[in-house]
Amino acid sequence: MEKDQTQNDSIQLTKEHIKAILMDIFVSGIDTGAITMIWAMTELVRKPTAMKKAQNEISCIRKKGKLTENDASKLKYLKMIIKETLRLHPPVVLLVPRETMSQIKIGNYDICPKTRIAVNVWAIGRDPDIWNNPEDFIPEKFIDNPIDLKGQHFELLPFGAGRRIFPGMNMGMAVLELALANLLYCFDWKLPSGMTEMDIDMEEEVSITVGKKFPLIYAYAHQL
Repeated sequence: MEKDQTQNDSIQLTKEHIKAILMDIFVSGIDTGAITMIWAMTELVRKPTAMKKAQNEISCIRKKGKLTENDASKLKYLKMIIKETLRLHPPVVLLVPRETMSQIKIGNYDICPKTRIAVNVWAIGRDPDIWNNPEDFIPEKFIDNPIDLKGQHFELLPFGAGRRIFPGMNMGMAVLELALANLLYCFDWKLPSGMTEMDIDMEEEVSITVGKKFPLIYAYAHQL
């Protein structure tokens, strides 16, 4: 009887367990994608030339109807926009912590085994030693640039790297590309009369993720 009770207790889910699972689903599967979408639209509204270039590319692929996933996969400039957005605005500042397995030396620092290491991808994406004009949104940085998002290039690690890379990366990118492409294809985005690109507030709000402190409500979309 005691054995059965122990087995039953070991598989019981509490409210705390359920809340933690739902939080993981929300943060990993919904919140990060929505945050990246908001930052991408914010940067494009601030740089209408990049938005127009993306819209022209989409118009060459699709003449009518909504874009499909197959259409979105062909949009090279849109992929550059997403890369540049993730460089400037990674959904999370710090990757999942790592732990050193042996004694290593980085620069002038001796790192002991079992040291916990946090990788700041926000700082890497804005490092002037790596990127030209690191604070500026310039998708053209990725023209003929081999750097990708798959964890093989340490200059850009929004999804992490190695065995602990975000497992939903491919699905997340496909959803992001398709949603952003349809927003740019179906609507013509403009600022309200009398407002300039520099008037848009870019302040960040950091919790588990890094979103805009103030919602993107300044720009409006006129349906085409």
